[in-house]
Order: sequence, then structure tokens, then C-alpha cells
Amino acid sequence: MSVLIKGGLIVTSTGRYTADLFVEGDTIKTIGTHLDVVADEVVDASGKYVLPGAIDPHTHLSMPFMGTHAQDDYETGTIAAACGGVTTVVDFDLQQAGESLLDAIERKKSWAEGKVAVDYSLHPAIMDPRPEVIAEVKNAIRDYGTPSFKIFMVYDFRVDDATMIKLLEETKKYGGLVQVHAENVYMIQHMNEVLEKEGKLAPYYHAMSRPNIAEEEAVARAAKMVELTGSRIYIVHLSSKEGLFRVKEARNRGVNVYAETCPQYLLLDDERYNEADWGGAKYVMSPPLRTKESNDALWGGINSGDVQVLATDHCPFDFKGKKDMFGKKDYKKIPNGAPGIETLLMILHSEGVAKGRISLEKMVDILSTATARMFGLKDKGEIIAGKDADIVLFDPGQKFTITQSKLHMNVDYTPFEGWEVQGMPVAVYSRGKKVAQWNGEKMDFIGEIGRGKFIKREAFEGF
Repeated sequence: MSVLIKGGLIVTSTGRYTADLFVEGDTIKTIGTHLDVVADEVVDASGKYVLPGAIDPHTHLSMPFMGTHAQDDYETGTIAAACGGVTTVVDFDLQQAGESLLDAIERKKSWAEGKVAVDYSLHPAIMDPRPEVIAEVKNAIRDYGTPSFKIFMVYDFRVDDATMIKLLEETKKYGGLVQVHAENVYMIQHMNEVLEKEGKLAPYYHAMSRPNIAEEEAVARAAKMVELTGSRIYIVHLSSKEGLFRVKEARNRGVNVYAETCPQYLLLDDERYNEADWGGAKYVMSPPLRTKESNDALWGGINSGDVQVLATDHCPFDFKGKKDMFGKKDYKKIPNGAPGIETLLMILHSEGVAKGRISLEKMVDILSTATARMFGLKDKGEIIAGKDADIVLFDPGQKFTITQSKLHMNVDYTPFEGWEVQGMPVAVYSRGKKVAQWNGEKMDFIGEIGRGKFIKREAFEGF
């Protein structure tokens, strides 16, 4: 199968230019002007952006959590990704007690087998850090194709500082990257106890129980471990201006601290927890939504280069049937998480690029190019010859009102219900095959279930 995309505006992380693009099989073969080649499909892309497919490096597909499980599996989750212009997902793989890292990886790959609609990879989350598991980090980096490792500083399955230091040392040696959910568990435990005594258990108090300083302290502590070891760390879902301050502080000292944030932390604030009819439960996620000041600070962090990646933390639970299963009378029992994989590109373009908060090139960088570089996806993230033909044709003028009934995520709500966006994907290609297209009202999935494949990633090479 070959495709000739003619006259589109090709956007990179450093510039933009009008050209033709020829795809043969899975890869981009040629880019040039007035290409004279025979193709099975010829597409007029005039007036459209030609973007690298977005990469979502923070998803939780089929994840068991808080007495239930995230509702998107590898089929529904990757269909939704494709319809949103996301052509690669890197999903979290939570190691179970007694498992090796390889056991955990093979278990989750078996769940994805025959189901994925776009390409995927896995981040092992180290939750049972036995000595042999720490030693296995080398193999995961060199042999398994999974060179990034999630750890938690919160929850019952958190790691202690000594374990963090060991992992930082191992990943430094072999080219790995530690990712950390940074919140101070003892501050949160204290606030939970205080709020329970006061009978403050509505969804709003979820945000109060996890104050900005809990993130700030954990980010600062993780940065000190990196400074001690000379290693590197990646802060997942950075949410607060205080946490960002500590990231900047460390980076200004030459400490290798990287960060991602998510659309919800750029655009939504803690007033959402006061929605009527217990609607605040839709936004119960960890870390919680913050203030408008933190929203603004994080846009600044993207533009300053202190936040390098945008991800979703996609972890959907139905508002009716899952969020309210145990938590109607206690925010602590509401499953933490929200959907977002399908709205990532549309919302960032509309709220970021169209409103002048970031450049088009910065959007491509934080959604694709920098993400591919951060996580060793050597064939992804750029529109250049030789890379995988993961391509989004994007109409910057197409308007769309976000509503769950026109989306594909397997959940009964979206945090962005009713938002009118400017700019939509109109065709999405995964390794040269069209997987989604605009039908005049919404995106349709037209790809092949099971065509997506596991991508072995390369060791971290510096950023």
C-alpha cells in the first residue's frame, strides 16, 4: 500500500513547510515538492497540517484499581486513541507481588495481543522491588525493550527512598529512566485523618487532602536523590506551580529532572469539585486539579522547556456505576482517574495553539518529537524519511463540540463535555494505513483491530 499526500503544511518541532509526502508500506519514503510518483492513494492535503502522530506515554488500559478496573481495554482504548490522532501509546504495567519484570510485561502483552489498533509499548511499574527485580532492570533496558520504570512515592505499594536510590543507580548505568508519581504520602494521610474527623468527605475535599505542598516536597526529595546519584528522573503528571518551581530549581542546578503534565492540569481547576449532583467525582484523580495559578504556571513551564511532554493519564471509570460504587459518602473510596486519550490533540491545539499559548511547533514537540526522544521510540515522532508513517492530517479550521456520544472512549463522560474546539484530525495513519477519518460530524475508526504491534524501545540517550 502506498500513499501520496500532496501540498500539506508539514510541521516539525522546529519549523513548518509545504511539501508532498510519499508513504510506501509502513514508512515515510520521500518528502519533496511536486513529487511525481505512482501511489495507491493520492490525498490533497492543501490547507491541512501534516503532523506526526501523537504519542501518549501515560495510559492505564485494563488497570485494576480501587476495587474495580479502568474501563478501556487495549481494543477500545486504542480505537479511541486512533480517532484522536494518537498513533502510539505507552501503557503502564503494574508488577504484581512475586512477578519478575518479564512476567509482568508478558502478562500485559497477552492482554493486548490481537486487540491493539495502533502501536504500543509498556512501562513496567516496580511494585515488588526484590533484589532480583532491581537486578532485572538491566535486562528490561537491554533486552525487553522497556527502558522506563514507574515508581510511586504514595499509596501502599510505594517504594522507599533507599529503593529509589538503587533504581536511579541501575538506570544510570544501563540507559534507563525512572518515572515517579511524586506526592508525600504522610501529608496526605494526615489530611485524610483531619478531614474525616471534621466530616468533610465530599469530592471537593479530595483536592484538600492532597495539597500542592505534598507534590512540592516529593518532587524536591526525588530531585535530591537524582543529585546524589547523578542519574535522571521524570516526574509524571506534574500538577502544581509549587512542584514546577522545584523542577526548575533542580534543572537550574544541572540536575536531570524532566516533567510531563496533562491537559486537565492546564485547563481545569479545583472549582470543578463543586459541581452539582456530586459531579465533582468526575474529576477525582491523583494528583487532583489545582488552581488557575497552577494552570498558568504549567503553560509557562511548557514554553520554558521545563515541562517536556504532554500525556493524559487516561484511566476511565464510569461516573454512574464505578465512581459511585463505593465513594458516594467518602471521597477516599472514589476510583481515581479520568478519560482523555481521544481529546489530547484536539484540546491542545484549540486551547494551546489557537489561543496563542504555545506555538504549533511546540505542540508537535510535546505531543510527538520530545516524547519519542524521551522514551526511545526511534522510529516515531517526526515527519522525516525513514520514520514510521504515523501521520495525522489536521484541519486547523474544523470546529467540533466535544461530547461523549461522539467519542469512542469506553466511559460515560468526558471532563471536557461541551467544549468547542477549533481544529480536528481529518485522517489518521498508523504505519501507512488509514485508521481513522472525519465523517463530517465526528471521527470514525476504519482501521484493523490487532494490526498494532508492541514496540521495543531503545535505551535513554540524553535529552
